[in-house]
Amino acid sequence: MTQANFANLRCPWGQTRDEVIQQFHDHEWGKIKLEDNYLYEMLVLQLFQSGLNWRVILHKRENFRKAFKNFDPAEVAQMTELDVNRLLDDSSIIRNRRKIEAAIQNAKAVLIIQAKYGSFAKFLQHSIPMQIMHRPEIFEDVPTSNDIAKKLAQNMKRENFNFVGPVIIYSYLQNIGLINDHIECCPFKYNG
Repeated sequence: MTQANFANLRCPWGQTRDEVIQQFHDHEWGKIKLEDNYLYEMLVLQLFQSGLNWRVILHKRENFRKAFKNFDPAEVAQMTELDVNRLLDDSSIIRNRRKIEAAIQNAKAVLIIQAKYGSFAKFLQHSIPMQIMHRPEIFEDVPTSNDIAKKLAQNMKRENFNFVGPVIIYSYLQNIGLINDHIECCPFKYNG
C-alpha cells in the first residue's frame, strides 16, 4: 500500500495537508495521556474551541501555552483581573472574556480536585470507565455527546468547573483518549 493510500484511511477530519491537524489526529486524538497539566491543557483548548474551528485552536496552541503559563493549573489559578485584561488585548489567542475567565476558574477547580482525589486524572477515571471504545464504521456515526459526557459535565459543574457542557466534554474525552472515536479503518486508532 502506498503512503497516499495509507493516508486516505485516516478519519476524514485528519485527511488534510495541514500538518498541525494531521499530527494532532495521528499522535494525540484518541490516545490516552493522563497527566494533569495535559488534561488541563486539553480542557482549556476545548473550551476555547467551542463555536470555532479546531484548526484555529491548534494553530494557536503555542500562543495559548504562553498565555496560560504552560497550562500549569497552580500558576493559572493565581491569575488576576489584570491578567484577564492583558489576555483580552492579546491577539495571538482567542479574546473572549467568558472563556478566559473559565480557564482560570477551571484551574482553581483542578487544584481542588487534586486535593480531593489525588489528581485530575483520578477524578476522571473515578467518573467514567477507563476507555470507551466506540469505533464508528464511518465518520457520520460519531456522536456529539452521550450519557457519560452528560454525567461527567454535571459532576464537573458540581466541582465548580465552567464552560463544561456535554458536547464540550464529549469532545474533550475524545481528545484525551477516554473515548476512542477513530473510525474502524483508521490506522491511528488506539487499541489499548
